[in-house]
Amino acid sequence: MTLASSHTDTNPERPSQTIIVPAYNESFRIERSLRAIMDYLSKQPYSAEVLLIDDGSTDDTAAVARTLTPRFPNLAVHSIPHAGKAAAVLYGLEHAVGSLILFTDADLATPIAYLGEFREAVENGADIVIGSREGETASRIGEPAFRHLMGRGFNAMVRILLLPEIHDTQCGFKLFTAPARDEILPRLRLYRGQNGTFEEPKVTAFDVELLVVARRLGLTTVVMPVAWTFGERSKVNPVGDTITNFSDVAHVKWNDLRGRYR
Repeated sequence: MTLASSHTDTNPERPSQTIIVPAYNESFRIERSLRAIMDYLSKQPYSAEVLLIDDGSTDDTAAVARTLTPRFPNLAVHSIPHAGKAAAVLYGLEHAVGSLILFTDADLATPIAYLGEFREAVENGADIVIGSREGETASRIGEPAFRHLMGRGFNAMVRILLLPEIHDTQCGFKLFTAPARDEILPRLRLYRGQNGTFEEPKVTAFDVELLVVARRLGLTTVVMPVAWTFGERSKVNPVGDTITNFSDVAHVKWNDLRGRYR
């Protein structure tokens, strides 16, 4: 694939693609997930790097991942103090050197094969491409009813307050061009500089802020329906994370009203 020069860096030493995998206590499946990513990339015509961001796991997630680096030299494992998924993703975005940057959940709830369609969307003019579990061709596999209702309620609030055209901001499969990343990161207010303050998994609404900033900057965001499978050993806390997510949206709305994202 030849990507449009207006969206990518043409430096021949820069990989075409970075894939960021944030992980917290994922030792039971991280090798399987990383091998699936590497197998997919081995069949692609472009160069790529994979960043496993270990979010201060208390198990051997990082150690398991590092056993793969001798075989896969384009895999790098970074360990940071536990501060939640947002901190891990933002760390990955800051350290990614690819012309295109994807972050994906460690359970590969959205199959990595969707990356091909996402890259094509960039070739057709997108700055950002996000997976969506809503839409005619999207599907949610094995999701408990209470989780679905919780998610729909949250996204209804996001549409009313901030992003009326996006029906799913929380799918953990998002692609950015490097220039879009460079414009967005300096304007973020939530979870920047977070450092080892959590003692449990932390699911947040940092995705909402990323997309609001992109919208205020006039970046082109394409929504791509995907098939998504509810993950084994999900780390979502229905009560605690819902409170956090609503608080995050309130803070984003306040920052937006004050013009901090423009």
